[in-house]
Amino acid sequence: MMPSFVPPELMPAFPEIFLAIMAMLLLLFGIARKEEDYASVANLSMLALAGVFLTLCKFCRDTSTTFGGMFIADAFGGFMKMLVVAGSLVSILMAARYVERQRIMRFEYPILILFATLGMMLMISANDLIALYMGLEMQSLPLYVLAAMQRDTIRSTEAGLKYFVLGALSSGMLLYGASLIYGYTGATGFEAIAGALNAHPAGLGVTVGMVLLLSGLAFKVSAVPFHMWTPDVYEGAPTSVTAFFAIAPKIAALALMTRVLMGPFEHMGDQWRQVVIVLSIASMLLGSVAAIGQTNIKRLLAYSSIGNMGYALVGLAAASQEGVRAIMIYAAIYMVMTIGAFAVVLMMKQRDRMVEQISDLAGLGERQPMLALAMTIMMFSMAGIPPLAGFFGKLFIFQAAVSAGLYTLAVIGVLASVIAAYYYLRIIKVMYFESAGDDAIDTADDRRLNLLLGVSASLLVLFIVFPGPLLTTAAEAAQSLFK
Repeated sequence: MMPSFVPPELMPAFPEIFLAIMAMLLLLFGIARKEEDYASVANLSMLALAGVFLTLCKFCRDTSTTFGGMFIADAFGGFMKMLVVAGSLVSILMAARYVERQRIMRFEYPILILFATLGMMLMISANDLIALYMGLEMQSLPLYVLAAMQRDTIRSTEAGLKYFVLGALSSGMLLYGASLIYGYTGATGFEAIAGALNAHPAGLGVTVGMVLLLSGLAFKVSAVPFHMWTPDVYEGAPTSVTAFFAIAPKIAALALMTRVLMGPFEHMGDQWRQVVIVLSIASMLLGSVAAIGQTNIKRLLAYSSIGNMGYALVGLAAASQEGVRAIMIYAAIYMVMTIGAFAVVLMMKQRDRMVEQISDLAGLGERQPMLALAMTIMMFSMAGIPPLAGFFGKLFIFQAAVSAGLYTLAVIGVLASVIAAYYYLRIIKVMYFESAGDDAIDTADDRRLNLLLGVSASLLVLFIVFPGPLLTTAAEAAQSLFK
């Protein structure tokens, strides 16, 4: 049964239309309430996202377009959208106790996440440069506000300002690149651009435009040298917002970059592969080395995310169906690892005061063994130690690079992973081999975070036993991108 309020020609975009309607209705609901009612809006927002997740299972199996070909729904987009929607839902769930303790229980908080999620979904399904830019800005504007949500702290305000200024710069680069591409190809649609580049060799103008477009997208995934905002924004933004930044927007931007490069610019693979390889190597190395000296766990996870995006770009550099499949598997595993790591960070408090230093984890293995065990699983998985899921995520990525003949890139990735293992293991060493004294972390009493942490740890451990569903779904979704 198709919803009667949506015309048949718009059915490919039904999940986005449903989310947009729910976000606007919840905004009116929040305004109409005489008092702040964060809990009701947050619960309804999670229900809306759950509904969107279920509709994605139905409406993104076959490839179809709408809005004059500017929007495409396919299995690849459906897979990545489901990750984004799940990440957004979990981000609202994780924030419940944190926003209460920090006194930022404003009903706008979950609604901003809904609008940002809507922008991410539009990004993933963009089939035109104009649609790409609109989705990107719809995602970015709520994120700028979320970063500065804690208005009574200088750090949060500074984080929002830095993110806005640098984000505006990256948007300008992307828009200028899109204008050059349009000027030299005479088209904004991805199929039309691909047809023009297939008919005539790409000139210098198209190459410059493509590089500028890629640079704007690299900012969104925090790839070096467009990473400068990430550590400061991760540290300054409220921790629940930082968790959201690390989970959903990275996956959406990675999906968009994959669709753009493997779609209209597939025939320019020799040109953009060089750029992606440089971004990948720089991100892996800086993410591995710069995190070593960090004492704030949010900054450490910021550099960790930079390194993780570097690994994902290895799969993109392979420019193959196997590489796209590896990216999708890695994105799913990355999301689970990040959710678990930030669940622990959100439970770090001493005498009901939030703490963020790595040294604050001292003695956790003795006082809270289950919490320390879960964090150990997260760190081992991020380090790529078998038999946890993180190992297999990197294995598929490096296999795709080797299959494409990128042996040097794969070797650099392995070396960067070995270097990064140092700071992941350092966290485990602090938890188990250092004494906390009287400043131990309070008992983890948040049932929601404990549940999320338990589920995340279980998924990472049991992936080796039940890898089939993820591998099969990712393979089918990757195939849809090459039809």
